Amino acid sequence: MKIIGDIGNTEVKICLVDNNFKIKKKVNIKSAAASKLFIKKKLKSILKNRTKIESIVFSSVVPEIYRQFSFFFKSKINKKIIEIKSLRLNKLINIKVNKKQVGSDRLANSIATLDNKNNYIIIDFGTATTFDVIIKNQYLGGIISPGINLSLNTLINRASLIPKINLKKITYVIGKNTNEAVRSGFFWGYAGLIDNMIKLIKKQTKSDFKVILTGGLAYLYKNSISTKCKVDRDLTIKGIIKITKNLL
Repeated sequence: MKIIGDIGNTEVKICLVDNNFKIKKKVNIKSAAASKLFIKKKLKSILKNRTKIESIVFSSVVPEIYRQFSFFFKSKINKKIIEIKSLRLNKLINIKVNKKQVGSDRLANSIATLDNKNNYIIIDFGTATTFDVIIKNQYLGGIISPGINLSLNTLINRASLIPKINLKKITYVIGKNTNEAVRSGFFWGYAGLIDNMIKLIKKQTKSDFKVILTGGLAYLYKNSISTKCKVDRDLTIKGIIKITKNLL
């Protein structure tokens, strides 16, 4: 058995994987709630058969929370977490940029898509909205723009007359009140950003791409951008499993 995890700014996803690399259990923890006692409570089911756990492999973009989980697993099952960047990822993907400058979740996403035939743009709707560009087996680099919820919450917190709003799909552009105007601005504004980024990536690379959306708000944009795309909410975990299967 193996433990696979992804530590993000918003959420921590942890899975128990059997020796055939099938997910047996899943646990999601809000990153802000990742205290020692809460981690212990949430991971109780995953550690039920702790003697069978052979390795622990994580991606992480939050060092402080990564240290908390490292201490937890070391104290409970006397095993260290293997962070995917410590592995020889270039055996799976030709990384054309400085690996230190790319989030391990983004590398996991990229490796998850690899098929050596198609080119991919991966758009991840997290705390930041990121775009990663893969041509055949090469990771070319990417784009980081402000996350949708982060931007929305900043506006709500800074503008006294903007009420708390949950983003949702809106079919029209011109709002008749503040709520509708803000929803339209964020929904259609980001749809325009996504379409334009895809257009610019295609222009620079002179290539065509398959587009995969992942992250919390991916479902909002599947049928709202001009490019045909697929949604895969578990892309990062799939990438870490693929890395574990091939490099450990």
